[in-house]
Amino acid sequence: MLYKTILFSLGMLALTNCNAQKETQSSTKSTGTTSTKEKTMNKEGNLIYFAEGENRFLKEYQMNVTFTNIAEDSRCPEGVNCIWAGVAVANVLVMGTSTRPVTLTLATTENPGRNYFKSAEFNGYTISLNEVTPYPTSQDGAKALPGKYKIGITIKKTGEKPTMR
Repeated sequence: MLYKTILFSLGMLALTNCNAQKETQSSTKSTGTTSTKEKTMNKEGNLIYFAEGENRFLKEYQMNVTFTNIAEDSRCPEGVNCIWAGVAVANVLVMGTSTRPVTLTLATTENPGRNYFKSAEFNGYTISLNEVTPYPTSQDGAKALPGKYKIGITIKKTGEKPTMR
């Protein structure tokens, strides 16, 4: 009989604890809402912005996208005359709801000879790199920028013709 009483008490304690956790989570969700201004800054038209290390599930494309890092940034710094404009190469990890994760290497310029491509195909979509900020400066170059990068990508169904808005 004592055994049944102890089990019943532990069960009630566990249920009470679960209910208390649900109440805490719902109260933090209602107070921690993001403003609509933040949401519109992340996606403008077809351009979707990611900060370095940011991970987001894009429901309309049924894929998880993570901007891992900038693998290379040889862009010509502002205020400097260069022979070549340079390139920034971003590593973007994508994973569909029923596929394994794949790292896409996207560049700001198209140069197949150096394996630089502005877009890549994944799971029936073409993912393109459109923007990498901030731009290197003549004082620090690209050495001071890791962790501060932001990229803008577009995702289009493969085979769709791009439209100008």
